[in-house]
Amino acid sequence: MLMFSNPESLLQSWSLPMGLTSVLVSAAAIYFRGWLHLRSAFPKLIPVSRLAAFLGGLLALWVALGSPLGMLHHDVLSAHMVQHLLSMTIAAPLLLFGAPVLPALHGLPPVILRRIINPVLCRPLIHRLGHVLSHPVICLLAPSLALIAWHIPAPFELGMHSARWHAVQQASFFITGIMLWWPVVQPWPSLARCPRWFIPAYLFLATVPCDALSAFLSFYDQVVYPCYRTAPAFFGRPPLADQQFAGALMWVCVTFIYMVPAVVITMQTLSPSGERQALPEIQPGFTPPENAAGSGVL
Repeated sequence: MLMFSNPESLLQSWSLPMGLTSVLVSAAAIYFRGWLHLRSAFPKLIPVSRLAAFLGGLLALWVALGSPLGMLHHDVLSAHMVQHLLSMTIAAPLLLFGAPVLPALHGLPPVILRRIINPVLCRPLIHRLGHVLSHPVICLLAPSLALIAWHIPAPFELGMHSARWHAVQQASFFITGIMLWWPVVQPWPSLARCPRWFIPAYLFLATVPCDALSAFLSFYDQVVYPCYRTAPAFFGRPPLADQQFAGALMWVCVTFIYMVPAVVITMQTLSPSGERQALPEIQPGFTPPENAAGSGVL
């Protein structure tokens, strides 16, 4: 376990994670290639704002997992909390808001679509699994369980002392973050599984486990996790003060981040012209009609 007492020692020890960076750059290239292809045929299909959202989501994911922040989580609980917030509440909704399916279908090489993607997506088991995992109740419970389970001291310590388990922890945060935001953003080709007016209540329920964990970390008078008890005072903040800051950070950020889409959706629901269009079915190899990507998002 690495120990850093100042930003200079952290930056000197950090090196660019080539594997993660290559994966994210490849995802950006595939999306951009597909976006350009669609843009040339249908200029209004996927606006620049969606491109910016998708690239911003990839950047947030890289900052969470590949930047020096990823090394600092061993010493500073607030850095771990920033990682969690970036992957689950920033990267996940931005990637979904980017309407990633259409650009990916048009950005991937046809041979990959024909030999790998299409055979996998055509399996009935995949359809059934997707139907179950996209149910709002599952989408609400999965991130809540992941959040609480990984912040129990024993699993938390396991993730801190094992690179493999830490990767599992971060992957579970990101994947359940995608699940959490799926009913909210509803990217194509998903279908609404609950009334739109229920989404603000859904987002409120999603804040409850975050608020409970935040309150516990903020008001508990001892350092919860043994790995931080002997950590150096980073930026002059001792471990207990850092734990309290991490709890407050999660409390404030989750509240305001979840509030924004809740307010937007409420305004759309109450507006007479707020009904959303449905995307037509589009199969790989077919060109979608203009404005098709306009639905399935906030």
